[in-house]
Amino acid sequence: MSGQPQGGRGARRGVPGVGRLLAVASGKGGVGKSTVTVNLALALAAAGARVGILDADVHGPNVPLLLGVRRRERARGLAWMSIGGTLPEAQRPAPLERHGLAVVSLALLAGEDQHLLPGNTDFAGRLIRQLLYDTRWGALDYLLIDLPPGTGEPQATLAREVALDGVILVVTPQDLALLDTTRSLQMFREAGAPILGVVENMSYFVCPHCGERVEVFERGAGDWAVREAGGPLLGQVPLDPAISRAANSGRPVVLIAPESPQAAAFAAIGAEVGRRLDAR
Repeated sequence: MSGQPQGGRGARRGVPGVGRLLAVASGKGGVGKSTVTVNLALALAAAGARVGILDADVHGPNVPLLLGVRRRERARGLAWMSIGGTLPEAQRPAPLERHGLAVVSLALLAGEDQHLLPGNTDFAGRLIRQLLYDTRWGALDYLLIDLPPGTGEPQATLAREVALDGVILVVTPQDLALLDTTRSLQMFREAGAPILGVVENMSYFVCPHCGERVEVFERGAGDWAVREAGGPLLGQVPLDPAISRAANSGRPVVLIAPESPQAAAFAAIGAEVGRRLDAR
């Protein structure tokens, strides 16, 4: 359980009350990582799990928006956070509850048009670590951490200091996205974080008229290189306007169209994630 120290991972800390702590990462932006995180969380919840999301994308925290939550009021600062320390239990904030998920995000603490962080990149790691440990998450089966793309902060701090149960890498079938993913993969491997597998988003398109499956992106040799290095393929999510429309409405596709092929893909990925974690 993530709430206990993990053997073989040094002084890394889990989160009390959280059964499984999963990081969702990508090598580059634009692969739909946050959309995958939100729909995977809802799929796990639909299967009966208690699920939370920590939106750790310090540059573009979009999880609340995908769930239909917006904050237009500008914040005066984050002085309430004692960065580097811990808040007393009575002062720790509770997550927002939305569609059955427990959600924490910097987007809930500042206005939509505000720049969130100073230039000190180390601050980003300390800030997200603070949000992780100073939130009253309660009892959760899964806590998904939606990381920003790349290999900077807060990824490096979390990979080094948090007892993750698994890292899920989100890719698209483009050589550029796959190449960048190998860099992200290597960072987690060097930190000793367990790689759970790969989710291929925008994997293919099904013609609504004839039902033919169309490969939108040309697959290169790098496709299989990343899968072999990154672990098993957890699942493929088709490219479909329904996912984008649902995200724009603040009601993700798993929620509004649970019988759709897109929702079925996320349900299958959630089941595969659980199966592989149980196998460990």
